Amino acid sequence: MTAPAQTRSSADLIRAEEPVLAHNYHPLPVVVARAEGTWVEDVEGNRYLDMLAGYSALNFGHRHPALVEAAHAQLDRLTLTSRAFHNDRLAEFAERLAALTGLDMVLPMNTGAEAVESGIKVARKWAYEVKGVPADQATIVVAADNFHGRTTTIVSFSTDETARQGFGPFTPGFRIVPYNDLAALEAAVDETTAAVLLEPIQGEAGVLIPDEGYLAGVRELTRRKGCLFIADEIQSGLGRTGRTLAVEHDSVVPDMLLLGKALGGGIVPVSAVVARREVLGVLRPGEHGSTFGGNPLAAAVGTAVVELLETGEFQRRAAELGVVLRGGLSALLGRGVVGFRARGLWAGVDIDPAVGTGREIGERLMREGVLVKDTHGSTIRLAPPLTITAEELTGALGALEKVLA
Repeated sequence: MTAPAQTRSSADLIRAEEPVLAHNYHPLPVVVARAEGTWVEDVEGNRYLDMLAGYSALNFGHRHPALVEAAHAQLDRLTLTSRAFHNDRLAEFAERLAALTGLDMVLPMNTGAEAVESGIKVARKWAYEVKGVPADQATIVVAADNFHGRTTTIVSFSTDETARQGFGPFTPGFRIVPYNDLAALEAAVDETTAAVLLEPIQGEAGVLIPDEGYLAGVRELTRRKGCLFIADEIQSGLGRTGRTLAVEHDSVVPDMLLLGKALGGGIVPVSAVVARREVLGVLRPGEHGSTFGGNPLAAAVGTAVVELLETGEFQRRAAELGVVLRGGLSALLGRGVVGFRARGLWAGVDIDPAVGTGREIGERLMREGVLVKDTHGSTIRLAPPLTITAEELTGALGALEKVLA
């Protein structure tokens, strides 16, 4: 009989995964058993400062009291109806999320990839029914080095060969242009273009921040060319960059927003497509759906997340502590750090390859009690919970300084 998890060591549990779990991840060798706020604890009781926050799914920290309370209260009442029936939590969730984002209608889903797939479907249907693109001819323009998910359609327009190799044939209908290049974007948009789909900040690529005015230029171009601007804010949205949405740094309102990760508060998977009424209004009963999308438990937690964001507290914290983060990273330039990009509490840090790969730096930081994630060679990502204190953040930067030395 398999021993209970609490009686097995980290090493035992890691070995036990090997023969029974698909090898689609390469985690750091830490086995988390408990967590609260910005800290996690492994099965041996060692504590670590979480500087990844579940790729921004834990923007409000682990087990935020207001979110746990909302989940507990809903668990005692109703968890799932499917959308075959109405439930008493969904209307408020949609109303408040639409108001928070300044858009009109909400399509609730579960995962970020589902939100992206849904956005693609909606954009194509809008192109045929509203723009008048001939049937099956709609195109969507995307950026190189994007990361929008792992489904077959989404990896069809990835430029990361690791994500693509062995998964063809690929879905047609996408045009790839360089990120942060308005001229290339304009050249790719024509009468068949349904939408331009972009991350306002490219997270997986290393927290790549476009030039000031780029997103405003995309907004102007898409209006002029008569296509939709879809902003994938699954990682960048909901407080991470010091604003509710990253597009706000360029004073932009897209036609469609894709949200996920933090929308579920680190408790349940919640995602959503939020759009103008004339865009999401193209959907009619039977054309798209999800058994769990908009379930009462997700709606209750999602409403509690929106309520936290309505105060502006977390956006302010990300902006203020972002100054601390940038200052600490600036001090490390030339001392193991060769460059970084940061906005709010989100940074991509390029490590001198002579000092170590991103993976090696992650392992060294783990031994110092700090958890981060590497991406693309010698780059690491920092994205702590927005509940982190200045002291905790300074401590993490001190740990990074130590492992670089």
